[in-house]
Amino acid sequence: MVLKPQDVVVVLKLCRYEAGRPPFSQIAAELGMSPSEVHGAVKRAQAARLLHGSELGEQPNISALVEFVVHGLKYAFPAELGQLTRGIPTAHAAEPLKSLVTPGSDPPPVWPYGQGDTRGTGFSPLYPSVPVAALRDPELYELLALCDALRDGRSRDREIAEHELIKRLRKGRRA
Repeated sequence: MVLKPQDVVVVLKLCRYEAGRPPFSQIAAELGMSPSEVHGAVKRAQAARLLHGSELGEQPNISALVEFVVHGLKYAFPAELGQLTRGIPTAHAAEPLKSLVTPGSDPPPVWPYGQGDTRGTGFSPLYPSVPVAALRDPELYELLALCDALRDGRSRDREIAEHELIKRLRKGRRA
């Protein structure tokens, strides 16, 4: 079993649901994936212990998720930077980090997206549909942007991103 980048996106989305996992078709529609991709992601995440089993409602294992995202995400799914492009801000260029860190002089990192309103350095998202899914769900957007800051950010940005991500993931949940 090998985790895929979309598995992280699915687990982060599952963190957004208060009461149990909704049908795969609903998650798929919200993330711009197929139901079979979501099903596979859930099974891989369970095998990696990022999700609890069906006996616990397939809820995210927050402690394991935090450990993986903070310490392993940048190695498992390193950031791929591209050319200047139009897109949607991510990492330190998106909230909540945008309000917490001083921007540098470099162009902001953006997920390439033709309808985006920001010009910056292309930053490969964890999954191609991430820009659309993030625009549909502002809280998921924040989680994904924080993950990107952990994947490729300055030391200070990573430190703040870690704190903000942990705060959001543990909000209202037991670790």
